[in-house]
Amino acid sequence: MPSLRTALLQSSGRPGAVAENLKTLDEAAARAAGAGARLLVAPELFLTGYAIGDAVPELAEPADGPGSAAVAEIAVRHGLAVLYGYPERDGEWIFNASQLIGADGVRLANYRKTHLFGCFEQEWFTPGEQTVIQADLDGIRIGLLICYDVEFPENVRAHALAGTDLLLVPTAQMHPFQFVAESVVPVRAFESQMYVAYVNRTGPEGEFEFVGLSCLAGPDGVVRTRAGRGEELVIGEVDPEFLAASRAANPYLADRRPGLYGSLA
Repeated sequence: MPSLRTALLQSSGRPGAVAENLKTLDEAAARAAGAGARLLVAPELFLTGYAIGDAVPELAEPADGPGSAAVAEIAVRHGLAVLYGYPERDGEWIFNASQLIGADGVRLANYRKTHLFGCFEQEWFTPGEQTVIQADLDGIRIGLLICYDVEFPENVRAHALAGTDLLLVPTAQMHPFQFVAESVVPVRAFESQMYVAYVNRTGPEGEFEFVGLSCLAGPDGVVRTRAGRGEELVIGEVDPEFLAASRAANPYLADRRPGLYGSLA
């Protein structure tokens, strides 16, 4: 099975300017496709911006709303799948969500962040209730989490047990927590034997300072590609043959003793 070339868009776009953010996404998709990528991953709440305060209700939209349609057009035009973050409205509730759209424009998966970080998110969003959301892309099982979710090892292990090969984590990682991008994410990839694409915002935005450092980490804990602190598009390979060999050599999942872990829940 061939590798899945994956592009990580490290950008904060322009908060509150959906049309401009879609233009940035379109330009990144063109560059990614030109480099042979089959998947483009954008950061948390990329469609609208993260630090949008009380504009959240105004900018939130359904999973099948106009933003989804616009991203689907981008995916089809450039022939690659796109994962993007956005505020999802479902009736009276608003979720911090991410959606994966295939190269044919079909909506493949929609995930609602289960662990909300800080006062801003807890004020405006409702936490999701489903930990494992998956889709298949080019023979690879894709899983979705968002930012703070990946800092809970239980979430990533649940994906490992469900067969996730590549975990996509759009994020808004801020100062002074850059150690998550530098250290935690590669460890998560190793201990649960999967690839993890961690895709961050960058620079100042409202009261926040996003640290960049987006990365694609492999099941051996080695980072395949890493962005710096600025706007950047980086590309890495998700190799299913290497993943299979790594899982065969690493006994973590086989050596688990679930009967001992009941107290964790």
